[in-house]
Amino acid sequence: MPKISPELLSVLRCPVTGSTLTQEGEELVSTAAAEGGEPVRYGIEDGIPLLLPPELLAAANAARSDQHDGPAAAAPTA
Repeated sequence: MPKISPELLSVLRCPVTGSTLTQEGEELVSTAAAEGGEPVRYGIEDGIPLLLPPELLAAANAARSDQHDGPAAAAPTA
């Protein structure tokens, strides 16, 4: 489990709540609850925090998978 340095954690803020973040295993968790009453959780990939709000993270993952569709995804030639 990659540990986020205390120096980095001291400057990071939750983009949804504006609160500080703490590391819990493979996630960073906001110290304040979002509108739904739950803290916001962010994944860590290869030691890099993914600080996208949950609704944008799904869109980013979908866009990333679209980039690997192969030649069929190329622009048509005229």
